[in-house]
This record gives sequence, structure tokens and C-alpha cells, in this order.
Amino acid sequence: RRRRLSGPVREQRMGPLHGIKIVEIAGIGPTQLCGMLLADMGAQIIRLRRPVAPDAGVEVPDRFNLMNRGRPSIDVDLKSDSGRELVLQLCEKADALFEGFRPGVMERLGLGPDACMARNECLVYGRMTGWGQDGPLAGRAGHDTNYIAMAGALHGIGHADRPPPLPLNLIGDFGGGALYLALGLLAALLEAGRSKRGQVVDAAMVDGTASMLTLFYGLMAGGLWTERRQSNLLDGGAPFARCYATRDDGFIAVCALETGFFANLLEALSIDDIDPVDQYDTDKWPAQAEVLANAFRGKTRDEWSEILGGVDACATPVLTLSEAAAHEHGKVRGTYVDIGGIRQPGPAPRFSRTASEARAAPTDSADSARRIMLEWGLDEEEIKQLL
Repeated sequence: RRRRLSGPVREQRMGPLHGIKIVEIAGIGPTQLCGMLLADMGAQIIRLRRPVAPDAGVEVPDRFNLMNRGRPSIDVDLKSDSGRELVLQLCEKADALFEGFRPGVMERLGLGPDACMARNECLVYGRMTGWGQDGPLAGRAGHDTNYIAMAGALHGIGHADRPPPLPLNLIGDFGGGALYLALGLLAALLEAGRSKRGQVVDAAMVDGTASMLTLFYGLMAGGLWTERRQSNLLDGGAPFARCYATRDDGFIAVCALETGFFANLLEALSIDDIDPVDQYDTDKWPAQAEVLANAFRGKTRDEWSEILGGVDACATPVLTLSEAAAHEHGKVRGTYVDIGGIRQPGPAPRFSRTASEARAAPTDSADSARRIMLEWGLDEEEIKQLL
């Protein structure tokens, strides 16, 4: 007789990408984060790392290079015959490869899509660049700031009377870059499972950033967005959607877009000379902002946090990295984990049955590489030659 299962389905800590084999040609920024995300979700990744170039910038010690977690790094000279052969042999076993060099570099190394897919016609080949594989800027140097500037994102950020600030490298490197590369790789892997044919994924940070701006193109076409910085609903122009300084020079982030939330905010701040129904009267925004700024200056950040903590006013303290990691909400959800003695964000998103897991600290251990290669189906003699 069949036994009926009761209770919740037991989660498997292998991740939804368990069994997917990926070669990562090591880079910095977007390819690192993409590799971390895929490894957290269970992909078996071997990260092939070139010797550090003299002008590579600040070199982060391996232990603290947290985006390299969950997969071994192996030093490989891609310009040598043996290094090139290592990549091609791994491609025979791999489901995907991704790299982050300028257009043409992998081809000059003899490791472009044609060479790698000749060894495995099902291989998905991911390419991460700033400008894309073609176009007048394709061969030009750049970094995150340059890509989001050219995509139109940077212009809309910051105060009207100051130059745009650099919003970390979250928009170009990670949002428009790593996440779009990961999405493209996963979509192509799904398609390859049906067609039994690989393809090239051309992920460009300027394209991904432009894609994320789709909302604002619609608002602008509808006359609901102006290109004057800090004069719109979501760019700090609205008094009910901006950050305010507190008495102790902390900050409270306010985003009370709905009238009900705005009314709750005004009540919590004991403000009675602003009518919530005037919320979207832009002529009154400067005066409203001044009233709110004066009110927030009357107490410390933590005092306002206590007052607003039980109010649906969409107002929260602006936390530092260490404060965010120590906050009760993150503790309850297990948002942060300790790996190798370092506190860091855990895997996201979450899966109900095949749970992701940050499996190991960044490592260049030959033992880790050997274990991964055995999982790929390579025998000991092949591994000895490759390492």
C-alpha cells in the first residue's frame, strides 16, 4: 500500500541548479556576483582565474573576496596551450561557460564561442561586457559609472543643485550586469534542454540598465516624468518620498506614496498644517518638504524609529551595513550567515523544497577543485593533468 505523506515536504539542501556544470572565466564585479548566485543555487562551478595583472587595481585578499564563495578558484594561464586545453576539456563536460572580457579577447585566446561549442554543441556561452559585443563603443574601456551614465540612469539620481552621486555599483555591475547575465544563462539553459543546442548570451551592462529604466520611459511619454533631477515622484522631488536628516545627523527614509500612509506619517510627526489631500499638488511640495524636514530634525533617528515602528507610514531608519546585519528582521529570517568567520548576506531568493546554500568560503584549494571535478565525472588521471 502507498503511504500517504504528511507534513511539509522536506527541503533538500542541494539548490535548484544541482547538477548544472558551469565554467566561470574569472573576472571582477558582475561575473563574480553572477557566479556566486549560481553557486548558491547549487550549480557546480569551476572558476578559472588568470594571474593578477599589474594594473588590476585594489586586490582583495581571497578570504574577504566574498563573491567568490561556493566554488573553487584555479589559477590558469589562458595564453598557454595547456591552459586553453583545460578550458576546452571542461567545456566538453559543462552546461555553460561565462566570461567578462572585452569583445574579441576570448577569440584571440582561442576560446571564443565557436571553439568552445565545437567541443560541445549544447554549451551555453555567456558574455558579460559594459557596452555589448558590437556597436561603436564596444571596444572602449569603461566601468559601472560610465555605463549607467550613458544609459540615462545616473542623470536622474541625486540633488538638483549637485552633480549626480555614485550609487555604489549596484545599478550597472550588479543590476544591469550580473542579474541579466544570470537570467540570460538560465533562460538559454532551459532552451538548450529542449533543443539540444547551445547559444551565445550577450549581456551588456548598458542594455540591462536601459531595460531597468522601462518604467521611466513610460512615465515620461505620459507626461508624468520630467528630466529635471529631483523634481519627480521617485527621485527625491516629492516631500513624501525622500530621506530626512534627524537631530543626531542620522536619516529616516520616507516613501509614503499613498495618501493613507502620508496621513499616518503626518499624524505620527504631529504635523497638522499639511492636508494629506494636497499630497500630489506639486506647487506645495517645497513648503511641505520644509515642514517635514523641521519635524524630523526635532528627534534622533532611533527616537523616530521607535515612534514610526508601529505605524504604517512607510518610514524607516537608514541603516549602515553592520546595523542592517544586526537588525531583528534579518535575524528572524536568517538573511545573513557566517561563513569562514565573516558575516555576510546569505543566498537569495529562497526555494521551498530545494534550498540554496552558501556552501563554502572563497577558496583556491586544490582539494576543492579536485572534488568538483570528480563530481563532473572526470577521473583522477584527467584531474591530475588538468591541475
